[in-house]
Amino acid sequence: MAFIDEAKFYVKAGDGGNGCASFRREKFVPKGGPDGGDGGAGGDVIIEATRRQTSLIDFRYRSHFKAENGVPGRGKKMHGRAGSHYIMQVPVGSIIRDADTGELLADLVYDGDRVIGARGAAGGRGNCHFATSRNRIPRFAEDGKPGEERWLKIELKLLADIGLIGLPNAGKSTLLSKLSAAHPKVASYPFTTLEPQLGVLLLPEDIEGLRPSRFIIADIPGLIEGAHQGAGLGHKFLRHIERTRVLLHVLDVSGSEQKPIDDYQVLENELRCYNEALLDLHRLVVLNKVDLLDDQDRLAWLSGYFAGQGVEAVAVSAMTGAGLDRLKELLVAVLQPSQLETQPVADEAAEESEP
Repeated sequence: MAFIDEAKFYVKAGDGGNGCASFRREKFVPKGGPDGGDGGAGGDVIIEATRRQTSLIDFRYRSHFKAENGVPGRGKKMHGRAGSHYIMQVPVGSIIRDADTGELLADLVYDGDRVIGARGAAGGRGNCHFATSRNRIPRFAEDGKPGEERWLKIELKLLADIGLIGLPNAGKSTLLSKLSAAHPKVASYPFTTLEPQLGVLLLPEDIEGLRPSRFIIADIPGLIEGAHQGAGLGHKFLRHIERTRVLLHVLDVSGSEQKPIDDYQVLENELRCYNEALLDLHRLVVLNKVDLLDDQDRLAWLSGYFAGQGVEAVAVSAMTGAGLDRLKELLVAVLQPSQLETQPVADEAAEESEP
């Protein structure tokens, strides 16, 4: 089933209930006045972010969402019941825009974030509100107002800590499978990854004596030169690394000496053409497929080159697992200080044992 990260949908809030035109009719109460009640307000369409959903697949089967209308008023000044709100749940990381104007309505980045997609209308007033000294028996009531309706657009940006980018066949999927328990498709031909893949990196307890932690890794389809002009899969999936904290540039070092540098420059240019803010993210270069490299001096030369560019490089083999421990240590240095408590577990246990 195809990955869906954007959709267009229609929302319709509830109409307000009509007011009631009635008159008091009780025994021994001659010429009873107007007593029509007000109509109930229409319900809102509320969009709520939840971690229980991870994709927009539901929008493939349903694109219209409507809240309940308000109930009309009744005699004896009885108000109509307000319509129930319709709460539609979307994944955390969703961006809601007006489909016609492109106006940004909300960026739902936390679990439980809400935005009103369409606001319900007020109910009409009953005829008891229109009695005056000149018109003591108003025979009319106010109609409820129509609820708001419009088309909205939703875009999903995956919430991940680490983003994997690289050219086709750089070994990103294999690297993801070794860093996490994910099982992406791995093959020897280009563009085996056709949609973003997520994995969870678990950091062991013995790294720097800290508590175990988990970080989300996002692997997007391979970029090629000219992606910003629509080549290959284009920039369709680059939005999913905009929220990451670390970008891993995965480069294949098994080819010619200049190829890793050329590939790196292609990636940097495509990021710049898409969103220059991505160049401000912390970046690490992963020199992959070192198991196919005979000349080890090239690794030292490449590491020196990237150091001159202000980017740290680490040599790994995603196939054999060589160098992955060093890569995890570098990720710990960037990610873990803001995620974990810096106090060792042993120190906390000692404090709890003190009277």
